[in-house]
Amino acid sequence: MGLFRRSTSTTTSPPSATGDELRALAATGSGRGPSWSAQNRLWSDAFGRLATRCLQIILVLLVAIGLVFAMTQLSLVVIPVVLALVVSSAIYPLLALMRRHGVPSILATWIALVGIIVVLGLIVWLIVNAVQNQVGTLAKQATKGVSQLQDFLKDGPFHINDSQIQGAIDSAVKFLQSSTFSSGALAGVSAATSFATGFALFVVVLFFFMKDGPRIWAFLERPFTGEGYERAQRIGDKTVSTFGGYVRGTATVALVDSIGIGIGLFIIGVPLALPLSVIVFLSAFVPLVGATVAGVLAALVALVANGPVAAIIVIGIVVLVNQLEGNFLQPVVMARSLSLHPLVVLIALTAGTIVGGIIGAVLAVPIAAVAWGIVTVWNGPDAPAEFARPKRPEPKL
Repeated sequence: MGLFRRSTSTTTSPPSATGDELRALAATGSGRGPSWSAQNRLWSDAFGRLATRCLQIILVLLVAIGLVFAMTQLSLVVIPVVLALVVSSAIYPLLALMRRHGVPSILATWIALVGIIVVLGLIVWLIVNAVQNQVGTLAKQATKGVSQLQDFLKDGPFHINDSQIQGAIDSAVKFLQSSTFSSGALAGVSAATSFATGFALFVVVLFFFMKDGPRIWAFLERPFTGEGYERAQRIGDKTVSTFGGYVRGTATVALVDSIGIGIGLFIIGVPLALPLSVIVFLSAFVPLVGATVAGVLAALVALVANGPVAAIIVIGIVVLVNQLEGNFLQPVVMARSLSLHPLVVLIALTAGTIVGGIIGAVLAVPIAAVAWGIVTVWNGPDAPAEFARPKRPEPKL
């Protein structure tokens, strides 16, 4: 009959057990035997703690890799949304100014959106108009410049003969006529279609971010209360201020670069000086390497159209403008919005380029700046997360 009777006995010490015996029994795992104690020691020693940390790191990396993979698969959605967030953050002070002066939110949004479209359309029109007006001159100067370049290659220190030059030209012609180039052209058509779709989504999302940005963030804050809600507010404010400051500061630096290099190109007489200046402006949004690549492109145009001397002068102008911008203007304009070490910028730029190409290179650095900004306000307006706080005096070089 005792088969269905629940046993009420527990693993206890005998009534006659002394205090020392009770403590010994507790030390062995409350009566669970020596195996439990051995397992407990296995995970509580130094190697056990190291293994626990390694497992935690692996799990975090797996989650991060999953998120990155999901974003790459949904890049047609993720990239327009992130770009819209960046642009709306940059325009937020203008929207706030109009609203403070009594302009309705919907009207302020339409004014800002139409202004952006007008500016972009004006830039495109200027580039197309300049290309149409100067393409004939560029073709003539390019023919002359190519002849000069061939003479320089033959008579200069390289001593390249006509057969080698003709072989390089024939290889280029074969590539243009090959299936590889044709498949690349078809891929370009597909990319153009994706670009049109992404741009349409970008405009729509940008409109709603500018119109209802605070309401959208308030909706996302609904699950949080107390300290978590205050942290979410700090994160939102820091994200908007960092994105906005980065875009406005980069645009200021890029404008100075494009004006300086553009004036030099006009003085030298390089064709397509205006389109090249616009390319310099846009490439400045890729830190460290963007302005250099644009300068190399301008030097190549000057080499083909105006000869080696003009190309060397253009390179000198690009180096001078970049030095002035990097040593004087950028530290003043970007100090608050981009407090990242150049090594971090380089790593973020490389990772963004690998994951997202050109768009990834443009977005990687501001996203890294936002991530670090969130760390700096994690526990308060001036209280970084615990791991990011200095624990001891750090060397200052």
